[in-house]
Amino acid sequence: MPGGRLTQQERQQIALGLADDLAYAEIARRLDRPTSTISREVMRNGGPNAYRAELAHRATERRAHRRQAVPRGAEAPPQAHGRDPEAVREYEEAFTDVLVQAGTPKMMARVMACLYITDTGSLTAAELVQRLQVSPASISKAITFLEGQGLVRRERDERRRERYFVDDDVWYQATIASARVNAQIIATARQGVSILGPDTPAANRLENIARFMDFVSEGITRAAEQARAVLHTKPATPPDDPA
Repeated sequence: MPGGRLTQQERQQIALGLADDLAYAEIARRLDRPTSTISREVMRNGGPNAYRAELAHRATERRAHRRQAVPRGAEAPPQAHGRDPEAVREYEEAFTDVLVQAGTPKMMARVMACLYITDTGSLTAAELVQRLQVSPASISKAITFLEGQGLVRRERDERRRERYFVDDDVWYQATIASARVNAQIIATARQGVSILGPDTPAANRLENIARFMDFVSEGITRAAEQARAVLHTKPATPPDDPA
């Protein structure tokens, strides 16, 4: 089985395989590569619908250049549970790229990915600065943004340091926060209906926006409540056997 980084020719074969709707396992078999290598390559470079061989190759070269430019002493931290540090680093980059593609600003995406791949789900500002090799001001700005989106929370630990957390409830809170924003959009759209006059083209357009957002927001909120109840409820402890 060949080792090392994927070549440009292999990336072109991946792109052709995706265009033919081949499974990752089949593409991997044809290239004599692990399936995980193919899935990581695709997901870090736009996903199956947006993967482009040339863009993926250039992005990989940029990442390799950044790693070579990392100052001495800033290598990947030791990993628990026998994890491969390089594989973890590559996964963190892939996770960051997916968050960026979903609309999260780059620095905020880096902080989120860093927090999510820690076993504790929490880091201090100093730890984030060390891991990401950025300024404290960059971390502070990113955390402020993520807090406003409901994606992280902060607490003070026993040493009175601010510690930032992500946990199982964070996506529920973010979904509810998004629903609140939608409610503001709905209210503002309907305010425009009364100002622009009912039955006018502009008012009808705004009313359609309000109705659509109302319907979608209600469905998302209901689904979030149901998912939280199902996924975050611990199984009941079986009663003691009276015998």
